[in-house]
Amino acid sequence: MKETAPPELSVIVPVLNEADTLPTLFRTLAEQAGTALELIVSDGGSTDGTVELARRLGKEVRFPVTLVEEGKGRGEQMNAGAAACRGATLLFIHADSHFSERHALRTALDLLDKQIAYRGDERIAGHFPLRFARRDISPSPGFYFYECKARLHRRECTHGDQGFMLRRVFFDEAGPFDGSLPLLSETRFAETVRQKGEWLLFPAEIFTSARRFETEGLYERQLLNAIILNFAAQEWEGFFCEFPSIYAGHERSKRIALAPVLLAISRLIDALPLRQRLFLWYATGVYVRSHAWQIPFFLDTRRNFLCGVPAGKGNTPLLAFHDRYLHRLTDRLPGTLAATALTWLWFRLTSMYACRREEAVDERAAG
Repeated sequence: MKETAPPELSVIVPVLNEADTLPTLFRTLAEQAGTALELIVSDGGSTDGTVELARRLGKEVRFPVTLVEEGKGRGEQMNAGAAACRGATLLFIHADSHFSERHALRTALDLLDKQIAYRGDERIAGHFPLRFARRDISPSPGFYFYECKARLHRRECTHGDQGFMLRRVFFDEAGPFDGSLPLLSETRFAETVRQKGEWLLFPAEIFTSARRFETEGLYERQLLNAIILNFAAQEWEGFFCEFPSIYAGHERSKRIALAPVLLAISRLIDALPLRQRLFLWYATGVYVRSHAWQIPFFLDTRRNFLCGVPAGKGNTPLLAFHDRYLHRLTDRLPGTLAATALTWLWFRLTSMYACRREEAVDERAAG
């Protein structure tokens, strides 16, 4: 029977070689109760049978499924998906995400309606508390930290793996997604939402695969992510021209070797004129100082982790102390200069350590 009435919710999923994850995605959406939805699968040029599988799975579910094959890059894929959907409310999620609660979407829609009515306009977007779906289920303070951080509404804490739900009207105002950089399209959109409206945290958790972090290394990937975000904030085009594939697709990802990347970045910086180089490091100090809250927050979450507190539930007294006193104390030129000097020193030492570590690994392999 042909669907005529617009769905209550349009779910847009960008895909690229996601044949392994599609069955779980379709199943988790089919299990959602109390929500009339449609699914828009926006393909970016898959070569592993993703498109054919999406067509087949679409015939087995009760909700309408539309396949879009126009976008290239995650940002453009999501824009193409949004253009093809019919619902007044949009939900952008990743192909490797799923929900464990059957009423996750219904509860989110109801809470979004309530907050829109309370605010008096539609400039609200919601995201879900993140839980990493890991192959290794042993407790990890690192993954715990990032799960806690994803529950905050601070700058650059909201990313696409948490899901974005908002009215089409607000998407048209805050969007479209910037398709120029694959890593930053969702992060930049999240920051635009923060500037134009507000973020809302839904109660039900979203489980998103940790495959990239488990393959590339949690520390290595998050370190590179921080470097990318820093240089993006400075709009340093030279960095992204030099490293066009620094964020490869999941199907091409492997364990990250930090040494060659950090050395290449160091050479790129050293090749700049002195004035530009000094400004780059100063701007990096400004960026790092503005994110210094993550240090006390990490200490708070580590204590909560050791105490067995669920992610997002523990107290954060050190973070509160930082926000009340340390942030104000360091938000001056001496504080920025100190952050600049410490970041420069950290970068040099980290580069040296990474090189020596990889040399040791090579020597053991050769022996």
